[in-house]
Amino acid sequence: MGDSAINWQAQWIWGEGEESPRNEWRCFRKTFQVPAEGWRGGRLLLTADSRYVLYVNGTRVGRGPVRSWPFELAYDTYEIEHLLRKGQQNTISVLVMHFGLSNFYYLRGRGGLLVQVESELAGQSKISLVSDASWQTSLYEGYDTRSGRMSCQQGFAERIDARVWREEWVQNTFDDHSWKAASALGVVGMEPWSQLVPRDIPYLTEERIWPIRIEALHKVKPVAWTASIDVRNQMVPDSVNHANPVGYVGYMATVVRTAKAAKGILGLVQPSCVQACSVNGIWLEESAYTGTLPERYAQIQLKAGDNFLLFETTGVDHGRTLQFGFDCEATFELISPSSDAGTADSVFISIGPFASCVSIDHQDNLEPLQNYQGFNPFSSVGEVKEKLDADAFADFAVYEEVRSLASSSELSLYQDWIRPYPLELVSRDSVFALGVWKKEAETQPIPYSLQQAVIPNGSPATIPWYEGADTEFIIDFGKEWSGFLEFEVDASEGTVLDFYGFEYMRDGWRQDTFDLDNTLRYTCAEGRQSYTSQVRRGFRYLMVTARNAATAVKLHGVQIWQSNYPVAEIGRFQSSDALLNDIWQISRHTTRLCMEDTFVDCPAYEQVFWVGDSRNEALVNYYVFGATDIVERCLRLVPGSRTQSPLYVDQVPSGWSSVIPNWTFFWALASCEFYEHTGDEAFARDMWPHIRYTLEHYEHKLDERGLLFIKGWNLLDWAPIDQPNNGVVTHQNMILVKTLRSAAGLARAVGDNEEAAAYEAKAMRLCAAINEHLWHQERGAYLDCIHADGRPSTVFSMQTQVIAYLCGIPEGERAEQLRSYLFAPPADFVQIGSPFMSFFYYEALAKLGGVGTDRMITDMRQHFGQMIDYDATTCWEMYPNFKENRANPDMLTRSHCHAWSAAPGYFLGAQVLGVTSADKGWRKVVVAPQPADLQWARGTVPLPREGRIDVAWRLEEDGRVMRLQVWAPRSVELEIRIPDGLDGIVERHEV
Repeated sequence: MGDSAINWQAQWIWGEGEESPRNEWRCFRKTFQVPAEGWRGGRLLLTADSRYVLYVNGTRVGRGPVRSWPFELAYDTYEIEHLLRKGQQNTISVLVMHFGLSNFYYLRGRGGLLVQVESELAGQSKISLVSDASWQTSLYEGYDTRSGRMSCQQGFAERIDARVWREEWVQNTFDDHSWKAASALGVVGMEPWSQLVPRDIPYLTEERIWPIRIEALHKVKPVAWTASIDVRNQMVPDSVNHANPVGYVGYMATVVRTAKAAKGILGLVQPSCVQACSVNGIWLEESAYTGTLPERYAQIQLKAGDNFLLFETTGVDHGRTLQFGFDCEATFELISPSSDAGTADSVFISIGPFASCVSIDHQDNLEPLQNYQGFNPFSSVGEVKEKLDADAFADFAVYEEVRSLASSSELSLYQDWIRPYPLELVSRDSVFALGVWKKEAETQPIPYSLQQAVIPNGSPATIPWYEGADTEFIIDFGKEWSGFLEFEVDASEGTVLDFYGFEYMRDGWRQDTFDLDNTLRYTCAEGRQSYTSQVRRGFRYLMVTARNAATAVKLHGVQIWQSNYPVAEIGRFQSSDALLNDIWQISRHTTRLCMEDTFVDCPAYEQVFWVGDSRNEALVNYYVFGATDIVERCLRLVPGSRTQSPLYVDQVPSGWSSVIPNWTFFWALASCEFYEHTGDEAFARDMWPHIRYTLEHYEHKLDERGLLFIKGWNLLDWAPIDQPNNGVVTHQNMILVKTLRSAAGLARAVGDNEEAAAYEAKAMRLCAAINEHLWHQERGAYLDCIHADGRPSTVFSMQTQVIAYLCGIPEGERAEQLRSYLFAPPADFVQIGSPFMSFFYYEALAKLGGVGTDRMITDMRQHFGQMIDYDATTCWEMYPNFKENRANPDMLTRSHCHAWSAAPGYFLGAQVLGVTSADKGWRKVVVAPQPADLQWARGTVPLPREGRIDVAWRLEEDGRVMRLQVWAPRSVELEIRIPDGLDGIVERHEV
């Protein structure tokens, strides 16, 4: 049912001011009378841009909308009759949170709210209430719109001041006479929301989870001055309209004023694109900095009076916030170097940019402006400097002159290049920086009374108070969770509570969430109060810091409202190996946390629907939960990206127009697998034109050899395989072969036999070209790539060989050679670097039957077992020592919860239990257990429409006999196979 089935009479409404304000929270209210008699029903239709929270008579009803394209914006429907008070005044209240910029799960639109209530009165259908100019609206005055970006992928961190705004605004009794009338924007169908579509999945869960213990307690003293700064939007203001990388060359400056000469510490807690710093004209050498990257700290000498700090802000910026701090032994203040700075401006100015560029997508690479050529922003300062010369961009000479400035008095020569940073781009303080960088931190024993904070219905916990210092304690929630933080405290007015969620700590070392400002600041009113966060977060550990407390703070509890796609835990797996059981459990929990309104890559850092990741996540979900609506929703979202690229982008809906060819291929494969899994022919007919459309555009990228030669983000694994962003990359040519074969099968399923034959022929031609041009006879392996200049790669990787075998590229002796590599990878080949790549490795092993399962189980114990060794409750994004964390041996992975890594949840059911589908829609099921070295296993695999398959097997008589029990619906045709070499005792039970 689309919006055409709804008699929309509501109008889009908003408040005064900008159409698309940055980081604005706006409240709306409407009070109306419900008749005492004759009223029946109460269906509320609602959507908003960007996100909303709905209350009816003070009860929180729901959050939304689900992520969607602005030209197909989803609306939600709620039944609210049970919340209405007949014969009385009723109030609908809506909080709308508008991002005001594009990110990885939202494309910038404009602020807007749409509400319509439908009911029956005296037996007649009636539209009882609509959003229009009669609604009242106000800014959420207690929310700090200057709060910094959480990450380039997400919206904003949360800062609440309860002294000026309390939650009573949602109640009937609240007096909103001082609010203003909402502004009517237009009717349904207005841009950018040209079409409305109904929500196509159930509402997400909200389950209250309590923590398990207080992990640590510290007496801390904070550094004196911190800020979170959005350099990207200052240097390239139009970048709010997209989430593509931008490059720029320029500077940022401020002045530190002191009454006397003193030493200070400059802290680049998260440097963003700060490449170098100068103090009064003297540039700091690399040797001046301390700290483990990305943190950089430098001690500097200040003179009495004004000290000019100049920062080179040069690089490619995807939206990573600069987390900055300064501390000094003397009294100081930061002031603006610009005489033109006003009250709406911060203490920072930008100088430049002298050159800038925007990456439209990976197909086009960086498009230069002002004849500026791109450079590597992740190189050292010296390497970057070598790339910036008079030939790089037109204003290089001015850039060099500014570099030599020693005081703010010299800025007058460059007024045309100077702009003050507006306050909205500088968040004072940085809660993240304060959580990471402390002036002093002293460990304290944890009083047992503080543990009351984690006990439901327990006594309130009194937070220890230290004179002249702040109190920091870390709460362990026992597992990773994802949802909305809630707490209740009794505190004096002005007490500040800082919350910072992170994923991992061990033996006193904490892995800080660099590139994710996972924080909330709450400034207390007087007395007892509670707050429920409106921003989704993922974390296991929660650092809480009490600051500025005039009296002892009593904590009555802190919880998280776990929120995920609603699933029943139908799937089961147990075996004689406790380690495998734990591995299956963390795989299931990981998958659950990464099921929101789409699959997401991780609940903390990104919360983004990465298209390629979701193919593997869908397969795991089929075996542990059996959900199908979320899979269909994900698959149907992808073709909307054709407005950005006919090759379909790698995360949707997103403001980053980015293409990973393999991710497009995985989407097409997942669409075919969904049809096979469900037997949904209507879905197949709908999706076939979209698959054909994008594959036709990929065909245009075939070169004269018949190979896919493409400039793109040619990714498969994070390991150092040779996968250049321009050229013939072997693994994606092979995956394209598999995709073409699957597309042929889908074409045949929808009755397009001519296209099916054509796609089979295309797959054969590409396979032949791969074998002709990409096989290295001497090494007996496929090379990783052919570079754009025609140079064959000298790198050989297990990734390429695994994909070759999985996709059926080699035959005969070549196939035998690759099969041997699956069991004994050559030491000089690049080894698998991520659990994501292991999924494809396990798929290749599964083709080999029992011997493949033996090797698979060994690999799981090694790689996933080390996660268990480190107390993992979810699956890591990477294996240890991948390229991004080799500088710090304590950092085992980036994200500690990543669903692309949950392969065991699928393979233990498909291989060890041996349950697989042999016909579309699981009308025929094969049960063929592969015991490996296990003595017994039992478990459950959900079926797509109804029912499940239960399996229990045990080896008896010294392992010679398998006793196998299977419970299955009588409607399922069942084929049972006992492993070769074993006798079998089989019991089938119909249910």
